Amino acid sequence: MLKKIFASILLSMSISVYAAEIPVDAKLDYNQGIDFYKLGMYERAIESFRSAVRAYPDYTDAYYNLAAVLEYLKQYAEALSVYKQVYLRSPNDYEVIYKLAYISSKLDDNAKAAEYLKLIPETSSYYKRGQELAETIKVSTELPPPQANAPSKIASHTGVYENILSPTGITTDKSGNIYVATFSDNTIIKITPDGKRQVFLKSTLISGPISLTSDSIGNLYVSNYNTNNVVKITPQGAASVFVSKLDKPYGLHIEGNMLFITCQGSNAIFRQKL
Repeated sequence: MLKKIFASILLSMSISVYAAEIPVDAKLDYNQGIDFYKLGMYERAIESFRSAVRAYPDYTDAYYNLAAVLEYLKQYAEALSVYKQVYLRSPNDYEVIYKLAYISSKLDDNAKAAEYLKLIPETSSYYKRGQELAETIKVSTELPPPQANAPSKIASHTGVYENILSPTGITTDKSGNIYVATFSDNTIIKITPDGKRQVFLKSTLISGPISLTSDSIGNLYVSNYNTNNVVKITPQGAASVFVSKLDKPYGLHIEGNMLFITCQGSNAIFRQKL
């Protein structure tokens, strides 16, 4: 099984490891990690892959290889954390989603495993393996029926809103509405004070939403990790690109008339006047 895992890794290396935007130091560390793995020097391979992602935080292949070595060594908690980094950057990589489900089950978190398995469509080559895993750990992968305008299920004591697919950013407005970004579905959901849920915005302008924030007049701002921009959404739902040419925008914060944006790709904080 290990040989099969790393065969796919080496294939991905041939496709993307020499991409022009990856720094030379990161490439060298990556290739060194491959060499250490072949020699059975797993701890040194781990350190080389870690060094590669420190040099280039979006080095997906390096994250994947690092996670695979950790998984092989049965360091499941760490492997899960690293596979999540791959998922963050490649939310439609169903092999990685399967890995997240499998390792979650190894950590006895079958409920989380089921959540991941529900993300694998029938068209994926990993669907059958996902169903076999679901049967083994005795969980259901059946999705609930669509509830576009149905009330959210709110637990009476905890106040938890359930059945929101891959939620990331969250904010509120002065009217008490809650807005939630869903990363894998590229959607902004609105939950009203009486618990009714609706799709506030689903647009091609939303791609990999991470953070949400709102200003004093009700405009929303969304950091799009996949398209390197921040989108502004008016209270009426009209969307437009507010800031572009960012490098992996992540966190958002408004102070006065200034929007602050953390950028993972450039290790910087960008600010823009509202």
